[in-house]
Amino acid sequence: MCNTKSLNPLVNLRIMKSIFLILILTVNSALTCSPIRGMGSRRSRKLTPLVFKQHVPNVLENTLGASGLHEGKISREDPRFKDLIPNYNKDIIFKDEEGTGADRLMTLRLKEKLNILAISVMNQWPSVKLRVTEGWDEDDFHSVDSLHYEGRAVDITTSDRDRTKYGMLARLAVEAGFDWVYYESRAHIHCSVKSDSSQASHSSGCFSLDSIVQTEKDGKKQISDLKIGDRVQSVNSNGETVFSEVIMFLDREVNQTREFVQIKTNGGATLRVTPAHLLLVWKPHTHETKYLFADQVEENDFLLVNVNNNLEPQRVTDVKAVLSKGFIAPLTREGTVVVNSVAASCYALVDSQSLAHISFMPFRTMKTIKNWFSNDNDVNSISSKQNGIHWYAKALYKVKDYLLPDHYLYYKRRK
Repeated sequence: MCNTKSLNPLVNLRIMKSIFLILILTVNSALTCSPIRGMGSRRSRKLTPLVFKQHVPNVLENTLGASGLHEGKISREDPRFKDLIPNYNKDIIFKDEEGTGADRLMTLRLKEKLNILAISVMNQWPSVKLRVTEGWDEDDFHSVDSLHYEGRAVDITTSDRDRTKYGMLARLAVEAGFDWVYYESRAHIHCSVKSDSSQASHSSGCFSLDSIVQTEKDGKKQISDLKIGDRVQSVNSNGETVFSEVIMFLDREVNQTREFVQIKTNGGATLRVTPAHLLLVWKPHTHETKYLFADQVEENDFLLVNVNNNLEPQRVTDVKAVLSKGFIAPLTREGTVVVNSVAASCYALVDSQSLAHISFMPFRTMKTIKNWFSNDNDVNSISSKQNGIHWYAKALYKVKDYLLPDHYLYYKRRK
């Protein structure tokens, strides 16, 4: 007699292992014609020094394409102060003119980039070290929105203070992965990074908690109130709006603050989504509809917006970075969802809607098999309260670097 409440856990595990192996073989076979990392050697290229007053990238420091929004000054009494990490790298000289060790305090991302740069400096100029003249600041010396106050910026020179080296030092900083590098002064190079919290925004794809979806049973509902098994408005492969079952939450967190891309259209639609999320975009100059990462959407592009159950293109009138608390990423069987009337993918990080959808085929299959044998109401109730990344999504995130070429991956494309 079959147990109608659940499948045997060992059977579940065997089935999941089998279909996960099929997934890996499927993805690998789909990519056999693609250039895989490690095949052939990378050509060395000549590094070009930055010129005075040049900054890379060529946008303002506090914008989405650079180091992002400032999140507020951090004082020693601030709860965020504990997140600043001292850097005791012996290959870096810290000026520490305040005598408090403040220049050594920085975010984890800044520390990682600074340590990489220190190695590059020694490789470029033997016997020369990287020198930090200003790091985290608590003396109100800088402008009110300075990233020095958050431990996200440094001013640097070489240890020999040879100003003829500073243009190349700036280039090395760009290569080390700083999010914004500015040949600001004849006396130093200014470098900054995205906040550690916003970096999380670039490692997953989610919607803000106050977003609205249309459900088949209950009408409009806040996305944070969705449960596993709810049927929400989505887009099928023919570009038609349909209702599709929510089968998991890829990620969910109610307390973390993240950086979002806020996009507005001329029809009044507004969507807040993390930068690495895929959106369905129509490019008028190429007459092409395709999925793009949210931070690639530009003014005068067109999003597909649901109007009376038909998707109509609406022109993007404003794109900007905003901070918001809490995020959620539901996954439907269609792999798409209509949020705030805007057609969007459920996926992020990988620049291929079809490939991302294939990668979740084993989970969809497992979900179907379980539905045959059990009543999932209790399981769905528990799953709907999940916080953090779903275990299946987490497993895929870990193997994607080994299966996919760099040009498919969001964070690789940004480097």
